[in-house]
Amino acid sequence: MAGEERNMPFIKHLASSDRKTRNSALGTLRTFLTAPTTARKLTDLDHLKLWKGLFYSVWMCDRPIPQQNLCADLADLLSVLPVPKDDECAVVIPFLRAFWATLAREWTAIDVLRMEKYLLLVRRVFGASLIWVRDGKKDKTGKTWTGARADGMLQLLEEWPLEKTGNLSRVPVGLRLHVLDIWVDEAEKVELLIEKEGDESSDGSHEFLNRLRHIVEAQSKSPCKPVRVRAKESLDDERLPGNKVDPLGEEMDGEERNDRDSWDGFDD
Repeated sequence: MAGEERNMPFIKHLASSDRKTRNSALGTLRTFLTAPTTARKLTDLDHLKLWKGLFYSVWMCDRPIPQQNLCADLADLLSVLPVPKDDECAVVIPFLRAFWATLAREWTAIDVLRMEKYLLLVRRVFGASLIWVRDGKKDKTGKTWTGARADGMLQLLEEWPLEKTGNLSRVPVGLRLHVLDIWVDEAEKVELLIEKEGDESSDGSHEFLNRLRHIVEAQSKSPCKPVRVRAKESLDDERLPGNKVDPLGEEMDGEERNDRDSWDGFDD
């Protein structure tokens, strides 16, 4: 505890029952995280300590509007974290790994009255994660969605919220189900679902979406039936490319859509 207070004394204030104290601590944390040398030196244990404090900051936050603002502020921390030139993922991915580890550890202890704000926090952080990938450097082929950030984020999702071994003691069912509920929504917000001509997109979004879908498909083989069902439902979402539905409610493949859109002249 002494070491924790010496290095990051604001952590205990993140969980204060006083709103002004919590807000002040969050501002201090934001400034602390913007320092490149400081952020990169943080250990996995340091990140876990930070997220434990942030978890209880959400716990202590009352009333809908402050809760919404706090969840947005925590997700926005990704935008201020430094991005080292030699390794874009060196700071953000460990920070997010601690987020998912903390939520997974605490999930089953969240009571029904507090659950809604944590569902919102997960949504906001997941969405901010996709934005972070989108805003990364272009790879050698000029694509942003296939660079180091994309690789790091997909590996993290497969390691934590959508880990494929079905270890429910590592990632609780409720957390898995929520991520399966929101991933299509958040992918749509960053324009990952826009259908493009051909098999590839100029920015790599098509490839990223396919890789994300494969991770979700692994959940459809989970030993837990609710997870399997929810994964299949999300993969059948009509917003996903290839799942379009015609006015009669029947799915159409690419050839059928082309035939439907073409005009062969008037009937004799």
